[in-house]
Amino acid sequence: MSTKRDGLNGFAVTAAVTNGNHKSNGNHDGSSARASYPLTETSINPAQEVERFFDLAVEEMSALRTRAEVEAIEAAAKLILECEAAGGRVHVTGIGKSEHVARYTASLFSSTGTPTYFLHATECLHGSAGQARQQDVIIAISNSGTTAELIQAVELLTKLGVNVICVSGNRNSRLAQLSQVFLYAGVDNEGGLLNLVPRASILAKIYVISALSVSLESHKGLTREQFAQWHPSGAVGRIARGE
Repeated sequence: MSTKRDGLNGFAVTAAVTNGNHKSNGNHDGSSARASYPLTETSINPAQEVERFFDLAVEEMSALRTRAEVEAIEAAAKLILECEAAGGRVHVTGIGKSEHVARYTASLFSSTGTPTYFLHATECLHGSAGQARQQDVIIAISNSGTTAELIQAVELLTKLGVNVICVSGNRNSRLAQLSQVFLYAGVDNEGGLLNLVPRASILAKIYVISALSVSLESHKGLTREQFAQWHPSGAVGRIARGE
C-alpha cells in the first residue's frame, strides 16, 4: 500500500500500487483490492476524475480483450444453438446492476435472432422457475459470482436440468462452478473515487455479452431483411429498410 498525491489538487489517495499502476493483485478473479479514499477532502477536481475514468475504461476494456476467450464465447454460442435446435429456450438473469445488464441482454439477443427471456432471480425462488424447462439455457450474470440470491436461483435451475452460462469476473466463484460455460468479464478497477460502484465491470459484462450476440448473429446468418422485420419503427428500422 502506498499513499501518494496524484494530481487531484493535492488530494491524498491511498491505493494498492503494483508496478506503478492502480491495479489489483493480478489474479483477475473478482477479488481485486479496493482503493481507500479519505472522503473529507474538498479539493477534488470532478473534471479530472472524469478524464481519469475515460482513460481507465479504455484500459480495462483493452485488458479484457486479452483475457476474454473466443473459444469460451463459441462454446456458449454452441450451447445456445443446440438448445434451440432441441426446442429449448434461452433465459437471462442477474441481481442488482447485473439485472439491468440481463434485461439489456434479453433485448439485444431477441433483436438479433435469438429469442431470450428475462428471468427475475428472486422471483425464480417463488415460482418463476417454472419459466424454464429441462435443457433450456440460463445466462447468469454476476461480477462477483457469489451473490446469494442468484446462487440459490441457479442452483434450483440446475436441479431442473437447465444449462448455465456464467458471465462473471470471478473464475473461482460458486456461480462459475455451477456453469457449463464460463465467460470471463472481470476488471481491476471500477473507476470513481470509491472504486466500489459498478462502472467498468458493467462495461465489461456488456462487452463480452455483445461478443456472444455477434457470434450467434453470425452463426444464424441474420439478414438485413430479417432485422428490418423486427424493427418497424425508429431510426434503426428505417436504416435497415434502406430509407
